[in-house]
Order: sequence, then structure tokens, then C-alpha cells
Amino acid sequence: MNRLLWVLQTLLALLFLFAGGSKMFMSAAELASQTPMPVWFIRFIGVMEILGGLGLVLPGMLRIQTALTPLAAAGLSFIMIGAVVVSFQTMGAAAAVMPLVTGALTVFVAYGRWRLAPLSARR
Repeated sequence: MNRLLWVLQTLLALLFLFAGGSKMFMSAAELASQTPMPVWFIRFIGVMEILGGLGLVLPGMLRIQTALTPLAAAGLSFIMIGAVVVSFQTMGAAAAVMPLVTGALTVFVAYGRWRLAPLSARR
């Protein structure tokens, strides 16, 4: 179970680092054309995705504040709930499948690191 969670954490971290990074480096005009939300809010989500992606892997790798990993996964789950709603409203059900699956994986990581295979702190 520990290995599966590490693989999921790493893949999700890469996904969120890429998604958050692209939100940070796109021009405001490009961001405004993709979504009806304000640009400042999209940039805020990008920052949260980057921090959440780092929170999925760094506490476990460094063995410092390991309780942050399930919290990061839970926070990303809330972001993905919003992504499902916005995708469904703006582009339909087919577009909402990817954020729904990603959100389910973040929920699994949060539960897995909280109950099934918690990370141990440095001794």
C-alpha cells in the first residue's frame, strides 16, 4: 500500500505542479479566455496547486511534518471539487471526468496517508 501511495503522490504532484505552473506563467489574456473566473482567482488556484503538489511529496521525502501530506491531498481534493463543477457547467459532463478522477485519487491519497499507511516522522 505504501508503494502505491508513493506512486500516486508522485504522479499527482507532477500533475499539480504542471497545472499550477501553467496557471502562473500564462498571460492574463490567455487565462481570461479559458474560464469565466477572474484572473487573480486563477492565479491563486495555481499557487495552491503548486503548494499542494509540493505538500504531497516533500514532507514524506524529508520526514518533516509528515502530517501535512494528507492535509495537502485533502486541500487538493477541494480544488478538484471546484474544477469538476466549473468544467461541468462550462464544457459539459465529458470535460468533468478528468478532474473527477483526479479528485478521487487525491481523496484516496488523503485517506491512505491518514489511516492506511501514515508516514512516519524522523526519529
